[in-house]
This record gives sequence, structure tokens and C-alpha cells, in this order.
Amino acid sequence: MEQYFVTTLYRKKEKIKMVRGEDLPIDIYYNKLLDWLIDRRHCEKNWQDNAGNIREKINTAIQDMPPNQEITDLLSGTYINYFHCNKIVSLLKQCGEGSTNFFGQYSSKRMKDWQEIINNYKDESVFLAEAAQMIMRNVNYEIPGLKRQIAKCQLTQRECQRKEKDCNQNSALFKAKYLKLCKQMGIPGSNVRKELVELAQELPGILKDVSEETKSMEDACQYYSAFIKFVNQKDTIEEVDITPLIKFVIEHGNATVYQWKTGNAPSKIEESIQKVDMEAMAKISVDGAGDEEAEIDWGYLGGDTSTTDGGIDFGDEGDLNADGDGGDIDWGNMGDGVEDIAITVEDAGQENPEGGVASGDEALSVLENTTTRNVFIDELLELQSFLEQRLSEMRLNADMITVYEFQSAPALLQIQTIETLQSMLGNVTSVLQSLTSVKMQNLYLIKSSPRYVDRISESMEQKLRVSEKLLSQITSLRERSQEAVKTQGDTEPKLALIVKKTKELQSQVESEISSRYKDRKVNIMGEINTI
Repeated sequence: MEQYFVTTLYRKKEKIKMVRGEDLPIDIYYNKLLDWLIDRRHCEKNWQDNAGNIREKINTAIQDMPPNQEITDLLSGTYINYFHCNKIVSLLKQCGEGSTNFFGQYSSKRMKDWQEIINNYKDESVFLAEAAQMIMRNVNYEIPGLKRQIAKCQLTQRECQRKEKDCNQNSALFKAKYLKLCKQMGIPGSNVRKELVELAQELPGILKDVSEETKSMEDACQYYSAFIKFVNQKDTIEEVDITPLIKFVIEHGNATVYQWKTGNAPSKIEESIQKVDMEAMAKISVDGAGDEEAEIDWGYLGGDTSTTDGGIDFGDEGDLNADGDGGDIDWGNMGDGVEDIAITVEDAGQENPEGGVASGDEALSVLENTTTRNVFIDELLELQSFLEQRLSEMRLNADMITVYEFQSAPALLQIQTIETLQSMLGNVTSVLQSLTSVKMQNLYLIKSSPRYVDRISESMEQKLRVSEKLLSQITSLRERSQEAVKTQGDTEPKLALIVKKTKELQSQVESEISSRYKDRKVNIMGEINTI
């Protein structure tokens, strides 16, 4: 029993000794590798001084190399170290540079130079210190820098793709806004300024068409008058005075304001207008209008629009020429291409003894003058609201209204049906839309203020310019993305090469250290194993 115990204890000691001996691996953190070599006196602290001299000799030796493809590949794009020098010496021997003399020295100068470099590297193990520093630099700086550059290229590509998509969407949006405005204005949009000026000349003809369309509302006006007369029980009144301006337009068309006020057609019309060179104004470029930009009022454009510097005032501000001769009207400085004239229109036949002279605002037509046009629109809205209300009542209580409320009503009220009222309402709505459309509102402003052409054309053309600018940005974004792709394509092989060389250097250093510790296994630890 005692002999068995001693044998067991001896075996345990032998086992412990074996574990603590040469089989125990040496683990070195890569970032502490140089300090480890210096602490164990494998290298000296001043190794960099000797390394600098070796680098100079390597640079000189590289200049005189034989034409060998393997040597060329080895020297290109690589930081030459001790292990590369050994490989170069082997290749030189294969090229016939390894012959020696009687004393065993190399006869080739190339071999002597490289052999001297190797000996200097081995002196005080300079090559180990240099390799350790190279490993740390590659792992800490070179490889992360290349990875960041690749990640930046990938991020640039994603951003360019996103911005390109946004530019396409925004460009289409601004182009759609431009086309929508052109459609509202009734122009094709190839030359906005010229088309707007030409469009303003169509206003009198459009207003004439509106006055002709107004005649379709005669039944609605008669029905409205009869209804008001019946509801108010005004039997003694021949006709209730409602929608007078609509009735006037139905009877006389788009006549002058003078005829609307006095009831008589004027014998003479003195309309003071601006003779504007429309062709010259159409050729004015947006860039050329920069000097007048400070004079543009970007405020509210609706209602009466007038200019303070030679503009036309269509509001009710009194007669411009009380004498009616048209010779004393001062329109101020109208600028180049603008002159003041007075147009006199006389009757073709005998002069109407009851008629007078229409001048100033009274010389304008009722649909062209701002005040009377607003009155006309108010009457249209009144008539439209009445018809909508009647339609609503007839749909809800058609039978009761027919039997009880309208038994004593005039025939004009009793014969009306939902269909006839809908037809009347459609005619009123059509005239109202014709006068209040976006196109008509801009025509009034263009007619009353030529400078408005500059503002509206600039606003529309700006949307088109933004759309084109966004499209041009797409080209630059694609070029930038292609540059990022090219940079990434050039960087990835460099990264793969430096990772490969770092791994090889790690294996060579581990092998060299292991040979100095009786072939114990050496492991360089840390981030170097995850690159």
C-alpha cells in the first residue's frame, strides 16, 4: 500500500512538470509585441537607428536588380522587410548571381549588397523589432483606414442613390406644377412671357363670349324675379329690381359703364389707354428685368391693380378728365416703348342727341371695369344660391309645394321642375366659372398691370428652372457614385493584400520567436486574428 502511494505521487509530479515545461505556449498581445521583445532583450531600444541605415541600403540595392518577374512582383507595392530580403537572395541565386570566389565570398555585387542587408537585419534582431512595429501599424492604422474608406464609398453610393430618387421625384413635382399653371393660364408653355402678352390681347374677345353666354340665363332671371314678386305679394309692382346688371348684359351685351349708369349709349368714347409695345415686352428676358426687381410689389394681387409709375388704374377714383377732351391726362413716365394716346370712337350714323361723352372708367365695358365686374359676379352668386336653395326644397317637399304653396302662383313658377332648375343652375355656374377662373384672374392683372407679366412669368419659369436644375444634379450624383465605385474597387484589393501580408508576417514572427524558445508554440493575440 505504501509503495502504491509513492508511485502515484511520483506520477503526479511528473505530470505537473510536463505541463509547466516546454509544451506551455507563449501568448503575446500584438500591441505589446515590441515591448515584449525589448523587455526580454531580443531587441535594443535604439533599433530604429540601425533600421534607418538598413532602409537606405535597401533603397540603393533595389535600383540594381536583374529583370526577373518574381523579383519585380515581390518589390512592387510592398514594404520590404527582412523576410523579403531572404526571398530576394534566393531568387538571385536562381538567376545565376550566387557564384562565389576561392574565399567563399559572393562575386556578384548584388548578392554582396543583399547579404550585407540581411546581416545588418540579424544584428541585434533589428528585423524582429521592425516586423513587430509593422504588425502594430497595419492592424491599428492601415487596415482600419482602408476599411473606413471602403465604408465611406459604400455610404456615398447609398446617399447618391437616395438623392437621385429624391431629385427625380422633386423634378417631376416642379414640372407638374409648371404644366398645371400653364394649363390654368391656357398657354402651351414654350415661351411663357410671349404667350402671356398674347393672351392678354384675347381678353376683350373672351368677355364678349361671356356676355353672349349670359343670355342663356334669361330664364333664370325671370324665374328669380317672379319668385320674389310672388313671395312678397307685390302685385302692384310690374317687375322686382333684382340682378339688374345681369339683365343689362343680357339686353345690351358687354356695353360701356357709361351706358350702364345713364341708360344711354355714348356718342363719343374717350378711352385713355397705354400703348404698350407688346412685342418688345415679350422679348424681355427674365435676367434683364433684374434692375426693376426692387420696384415689384409682391403683396396682394387681387382686386384693383394699379401701378404707381405709369400704370393704369381701373378703380373708381373719379373722372380722369372732366372736360372730356382727353388732352390733359398725365400718365407719368411710362418708360421706353410706351406712349399716351386718346382713342375717340364716334357713332357711324347721326350723333345721338341724348348720348354724351364716355371717358375714363366709364369708357370701359361693364365686364372689364373692376367695380361693375365685381357687382356682376355678386349677382351671379346670388342667383346661383337661390337656384341651389330651390332645388333643395323641391327635392325634399316636391308634392307639398306643388299642391298647397304654389296653387295661386304664376304659371312660370308652377311649370318649373327639378330638371329645368338644374339646367338654369348649370348656365349660371358656367358663366360664373368663366369669369372667376384662374386664367381670367391673371388676364385681368396682366391687362391692368403689364409688370405683372414679369412676376407671373418669373414665378412659372422658376419652377421649370428648379426642375431642370434637379435633373442636372442627377448627372453629378451619378458621376459621384461612379467615382465611389471606382475608389472602392481600387481599395478592396489593397486591403486584401495588406491583410494577407500582415498574416504572413504574423506567422513568420511567431516562427522566429518559437525557434528562440526551443520550438515552443507562440501565439500573437488580439485584433490581428479578426482582420
